[in-house]
Amino acid sequence: MKVIKKILLSSLILIVIVTVTAFSYLEYSKPQYDGELSLKNITKETTVYFDEYGVPHIYAANQKDAMTALGYVHAQDRLWQMELMRRIAPGKLSEIFGNSVLKTDKFFAGIGIDENSAQAVARLDKNSQTYILANAYLDGINQYLAEGTTPIEFSLLGIKKEKFTLKDVYNVFGFMSFSFAMGQKTDPLLTDIRNRFGMRYLKDFGIHGEFGTKQLKSYKGDLKEYAAISKSVSVLLDKSPVPAFIGSNSWVIGGAKTKNGKVILANDPHILYSQPGTWYEAHISCPDYEMYGYYIAGTPFPLLGHNRDYAYGLTMFENDDVDFFQEEDNPNDNKQYKTVEGYKNYSYHQKTIKVKDSSDVKLNVKFSQHGPVITGLLDGLTSKKSVAMSWMYTQQRNKILEAVYGLSHAKDLTDFHKTIALIHAPGLNIMYGDAKGNIAWIASGKLYKVDSSINTNFILNGSNGVDDKKEFLPFDKNPSAINPSWNYVYTSNNQPEAIDDYLYPGYYLPRDRAERIDGLLAPKNDWTKEEVGKMLFDNTSATAEKIVKSMTASVKMSQLSPIEKQAMQVLQNWKGKHNMKNVSPTIYNKWIYFYLRDTFEDEFGKDNFKLLLGTHIIKQVIENQTQNAESPWWDNIGTKDKKETRSDILTQSFKEAVVSLEKQLGSDVKEWKWKRVHQVTFEHPIGKLALFSRFFNVDAYPVSGSNEVINNQLFLYSDDEVLRVKGGPSTRRIIDFSDIENSWSVLPTGQSGNPMSIHYDDQTPLFIKGKFRKMKLNKREIEMTSTKLVFKPI
Repeated sequence: MKVIKKILLSSLILIVIVTVTAFSYLEYSKPQYDGELSLKNITKETTVYFDEYGVPHIYAANQKDAMTALGYVHAQDRLWQMELMRRIAPGKLSEIFGNSVLKTDKFFAGIGIDENSAQAVARLDKNSQTYILANAYLDGINQYLAEGTTPIEFSLLGIKKEKFTLKDVYNVFGFMSFSFAMGQKTDPLLTDIRNRFGMRYLKDFGIHGEFGTKQLKSYKGDLKEYAAISKSVSVLLDKSPVPAFIGSNSWVIGGAKTKNGKVILANDPHILYSQPGTWYEAHISCPDYEMYGYYIAGTPFPLLGHNRDYAYGLTMFENDDVDFFQEEDNPNDNKQYKTVEGYKNYSYHQKTIKVKDSSDVKLNVKFSQHGPVITGLLDGLTSKKSVAMSWMYTQQRNKILEAVYGLSHAKDLTDFHKTIALIHAPGLNIMYGDAKGNIAWIASGKLYKVDSSINTNFILNGSNGVDDKKEFLPFDKNPSAINPSWNYVYTSNNQPEAIDDYLYPGYYLPRDRAERIDGLLAPKNDWTKEEVGKMLFDNTSATAEKIVKSMTASVKMSQLSPIEKQAMQVLQNWKGKHNMKNVSPTIYNKWIYFYLRDTFEDEFGKDNFKLLLGTHIIKQVIENQTQNAESPWWDNIGTKDKKETRSDILTQSFKEAVVSLEKQLGSDVKEWKWKRVHQVTFEHPIGKLALFSRFFNVDAYPVSGSNEVINNQLFLYSDDEVLRVKGGPSTRRIIDFSDIENSWSVLPTGQSGNPMSIHYDDQTPLFIKGKFRKMKLNKREIEMTSTKLVFKPI
């Protein structure tokens, strides 16, 4: 008995020691928001005030000192995130996560971002401010890396600290740019459908926005082999620990339409949710420069920003900047491919991927004249044909760092406009407003035309010398609106007008958000910051009411049960709102899922149907296809003795939706409230493990909003009881030039990526409720409400 007591006592003491040690370590690892620290390579004392939400306000004698301090404080809050961000593009995640992310590493290591980054660094002017200030920022990161506390994630995963470099910065921008593209998810899937069923089936998809009025060139291929490319790339992005960019809203209202006569800019870039979140806010002030900016981890210049003179934001353009080419191999030599000039040799690049607790993996990447052959980089492809990826980001000279520097250091609108021309990819809608009253929307990207017989939504012919011919357009042809007579500009990833009668191809989102934004902005001429804030949190769909009317008109009402009739009545009275207490959106979104499944799954198959749900194009399809009684998709190809009609499918899918909801939520239709099914968790990569989820994740919240409303809370249509929100506004921000020192912002979680920081999730309650906090510029107010950290030069 004494022995047992001794064992129990020893065990208890050990548990206490481990607990105290762990708690002490976590307390020690907290970011330092006050006191004094020594910092190398600054010329004078630099003061950082951290406001109530952990935003650093950096006051320095010059920009170089400010950037060094920025690097240090950014690293103490987000070093783990910086580490993740710099690893994905060069294929180095397996070093810390092991075999589980090897497929992701093989793909990204092979598509050439890392090599492109190295070339961009080599071409940078070493005497330019871009180079000098970027290196000062990296110096600050590396000083923290050497002297600061180690993030708990580094300890859990055994990460070896290595200095950050300019190539890391470019690699972060490279991954960000790739995540903007939708072609890698969509083109192979559409090619598969075209080859299996013909162009008649794609009229409902509105390819090129022309709805089948243009003769499209056909290119026959083997069945199903292309869809596997979509599946492989989609899985890689979905499983990535780094969030992808997916959409956005922004509008700028001219002084003629605001109550105070000054410009108001609103922006909420849509990004897949993660913890820590995407943006780190910081305010820099020195004698020759001031900027309140939003920074991606590991990058020195802000993608969003404002000061007393001007403000800018962005959304995704969604233009097509990725093309796929099927190469024709030499039947006598598989190391060659066909061109109009005869057979050429593939080139090969060797790569080594280090894998945690396993042997290194050797990668031999094959390149044609169009780019890397991705069929050699993706697992699960049965086809032996070579499909190469041509991506504008790696095909053109990379000036992204100079561009982002220029956006944050522009002298005026003219200077700002010129800077945008440096961005060849990704395609962005860049929004601008200033204190002088100028407003602008300008699209970035190296745009081009192809032959009228070519549709870039499909896998192209790599050998005929026609499909790969591009006529590059001058930058002044890029879509834009500068100081329009209607006194506002807006964008929500929607299709721009034709360029010289050429409707630029892309993966644009439906008109829902654009129509709602335009409908609210146009009639009103006395906008205030408060009203713009309510608009950013608007939950009304511009098209859902019309879609419901069209769909319900085809339902066979006589076949409905009492509970189905009750659900139908609720839906028919709906005005398109997606507030948490509404019942109709629960019914509507369940019905949309079953309608899509019953309409498309028989042709696509289960796996490819799931892929389709993750593309932008399926959102475009719903409104148009449900109105087309003659659509070939209505017929279920699995029922040989019957040809289904629109009425059959819509009746069947509505009944299935109600049965599912009754099973999941009970028989009282009034209790099928949106808040019960529409929820968000801000998940940390390590929080995916149940053991660590409560420590790292920001727990589930019911949220209002939905797909394609202004408060765009994105989920995949499914039959799940809870629709897990995958992404949405990565920030909501409003810059009001009539009260510039009191502009508004909010982040989904918080400034810090350190779970022990008080600023890890302190903004979540505000974000969920559609509330805001101030973005402070007034130094006296900042000093009175902040903690103070002073950097002393060594």
